[in-house]
Amino acid sequence: MIAVMFFVVAALVLGGALGVVLSPNPVYSALFLVATLIGIAAFFLMENAQLLAAVQIIVYASAVVVLFLFVIMLLGVDRYEGLGDPRPLQRPVAVVVGIILVLEIALLAGHNWATGTKSQVGKLHGANIQSVARALFTTYLWPFEITAILFVAAVVGAVVLARRSGRGAPVESSSAEVGS
Repeated sequence: MIAVMFFVVAALVLGGALGVVLSPNPVYSALFLVATLIGIAAFFLMENAQLLAAVQIIVYASAVVVLFLFVIMLLGVDRYEGLGDPRPLQRPVAVVVGIILVLEIALLAGHNWATGTKSQVGKLHGANIQSVARALFTTYLWPFEITAILFVAAVVGAVVLARRSGRGAPVESSSAEVGS
């Protein structure tokens, strides 16, 4: 049963990831990203990591993707642009980098990691919600707050860029102004 669930969720994640990359509309790409992140949360649930699954849904699938959608809609990048490739060298470089990354992942799979020990699947030693919350709001309070400030700065920057790019557009006169 768990193998069937794994393959169903894996198909959801791979389909969503392909939708993110292959969709010509950025709004659809963001929605495919939501499907991918929900599938990853299901993987966390299969590994008995309920806290990580909840954080995945609450933080990434809701807050971050909503921020992406807000910026996409605000900047208007969901409109049609030409089919011409403005950077012809970018695609071959991306393919080469992608092949290198796949080879690195294949090389590292199952080997010793940087610590020199094998990876341990599904082992969370004494991690519960209280210990994570205590660490987040005591030890890691400043990084938590700085991250929140960076998100707010990103939204404000998107608004400023959208307003600035809208100023240069010519204003069309209405028929009432022409008669006066």
